[in-house]
Formats: sequence, C-alpha cells, structure tokens
Amino acid sequence: MRVIIAAAGTGGHINPGIAIADKIKKEQPGSEIIFIGTNRGLENDLVPRAGYKLKTIEAYGFSKKLTIENIKNMFKTAKGFKQAKKIVQDFKPDIVIGTGGYICGAVISAAYKLKCPTILHESNAYPGLAVKMLSKKASTILVGFKEAKDRLPNAKNVVVTGTPTKTKNISLTNEQILKIRQGLKLSNDLPLILVFGGSQGARAINQTLLDIIKNKKNSNYQIIWAAGPSQFDVIKEKLADENIDINNIDKVKIVPYIYNMEEIMNACDLIIARSGAMTLAEIALAGKPAIFIPLPSKSANRQEDNARVFEKAGAAKVILNQDLNSKILSDVIEDVISNKDNLIDMGNRAKNMAIYNVEDKIYEEILKCCK
Repeated sequence: MRVIIAAAGTGGHINPGIAIADKIKKEQPGSEIIFIGTNRGLENDLVPRAGYKLKTIEAYGFSKKLTIENIKNMFKTAKGFKQAKKIVQDFKPDIVIGTGGYICGAVISAAYKLKCPTILHESNAYPGLAVKMLSKKASTILVGFKEAKDRLPNAKNVVVTGTPTKTKNISLTNEQILKIRQGLKLSNDLPLILVFGGSQGARAINQTLLDIIKNKKNSNYQIIWAAGPSQFDVIKEKLADENIDINNIDKVKIVPYIYNMEEIMNACDLIIARSGAMTLAEIALAGKPAIFIPLPSKSANRQEDNARVFEKAGAAKVILNQDLNSKILSDVIEDVISNKDNLIDMGNRAKNMAIYNVEDKIYEEILKCCK
C-alpha cells in the first residue's frame, strides 16, 4: 500500500498520523508511507524520529480578519496546493490521510482533484475549520468523539473510531503501584495527583502549582509534576529564591518530562492537565478522574469544548485559564479527593468514555476506502 499522511504543527496532529502509519506498516510491512508537513512544526522532529520520510510544502492557517499577513498567507497556501499536487502525482498513493491542521487543506484538496481516495481524522469534539471545509471532499471522516459526528452534516461518511494514543490502560497491582510511588519517593498513604501541561509544559498551570507548593497547601495529597523541559530550570530558580530545593520537597516530585507516562497515569488517583484530544483519550483509557484547564484560544475554544464533554459526563471538573489561581485549584482538588467514592465514580465515568481498538477501526476504514 502506498500512503501519504498530512500532519503538521502540534503533537496532537502528528502523533495520530504516526500511530496510523505504524498500524499500516504492522499489517502490511511492504507499505510505502510518506508524510507531508511544513518546515516549521514538530513534524520535522517527530516524523523522521519515527522512521518516516517527510516532504514539506507551504501552508498557513487563516484568521477571519482581512489583514495583509492573511492575504500573504493565502497566496503562500495556494503555492502549497501546487506543491502538494505534484507530490501526490509523483508518489501515486492508494490513499491520502489527513490528521488535522491547516496542512490538510492543500493536501486533501490536491488528492481530491486527482481523484485519489482521502480520509480525514478529527480528534476534537468540535471539528476544526479545515475539516469542516474539506468535509464534502473527503471520502471518509474519522472522529475521536461521537459528538463530532453531528457537527459534520455535509460529510459523505463519518465514522467514530476514537483517537490513537501511546498510553493504554494497564492493570496495576497494589504492589506495582507501591513500587512506582517508592521510585518517586512518594508515599502510598496519600492520594497522588499527576500534573502536566503537554510536552512543553503550561506556564499558567506551573505558576499555580508553584503558589500551592510555596504556601504548603498540599498537606492532604502528593504531586508528581511534569513541568516541561523548557520551564523546569525556571521553576527550579523560582523555588531556590524561596529557599526550596526542587529535589527535596515534601509530598512533591517535579520532573522536566515523564517518559513512563503510561505507568504514572495508571498509578495516580487524579490528573490535572490541559484538554487536548489525545490527552482526553489517554485519560479515558486509564479510567482516571481529571481537572481540566483548557488551553485558551482566540479563534476556537476546542480544548474547552473537549473538556466540557467530560464534565457533562461527570468524569471531570473544568477550570478556565482566566479563572485559574492557587485558591480555586486547591478548592477543586480538595472537593474531588475528599470523597473517595466520588473519586472512583468519576474515574469509572471517564472509563465509560474510552474507545478501544482505535487503530484496528481506523485501518478497517482505510481498507474500505482503498477498494
């Protein structure tokens, strides 16, 4: 099978594309797969690292305002369409797959023009502008939330498959959980809260956690906190200014990045995080209650939309970024962990939202499109 995958910008767009590529390679080892992205996003690191070839084109997102910059980007993206068309013509794929982001506009349109089967994957509860605009062109649209299906009325075929993730649900014994916590130098007697803000951290969440630690508000719980590689040293300095050693804080473990996220996520009692689609899919699979602090956006509140789906299901609490401070976060944490039955119920509700065998479902739809 010959496959082109369009994925650019953030890990939330690129990692699902890589997961799909890996599934195709597993099922059909002789497959030839290339990615199309830009020369600006994380795809330039993640795609080659995963072992796939990346070709780049010019592609930009548009704002709703008529500005000189917007007009320039429109002309650049028109050039990107021609670049994408040439790549598709030369590679002659059996299918072209887009996993979100403005890169899909040029690539899916080019494939459609050349009468090549196309699939779009939309991870968010509310489909993005690019997916809505391309909904009539794509052969099939795969969605991560069932709520997204109703918001694509013009699509030819919409299938709820879920979003591919690296983290899966694993059943840990009490002994294994104890071993993980001992490795973090944390106790098994208090609830463990996992805090992260994405691969690079989140400044607002980090500052709020700093305030909680400085004021010793975490007496009833423990924290494992992934601050982000770019912010870890800043946090270390801020704590040092308060005569606090980052490596010796009672009930707190701070790290730049968590490499064994699957284990930690399954060993914790509560998760505090942004609400990107992949994060929500992972939390659902782990069956953990959460406090979501959606990443604010000027153009579209996709993370808030995602978080509200979990909140409505009783699986999470939501604090908006503009409302975030140490008192509000502390109050919500105490409210959630103070009632163990409620904590378990929220976790079960999260688990009920999980979609399993995602890669198998996506691969099945790919085969249907290639017939």
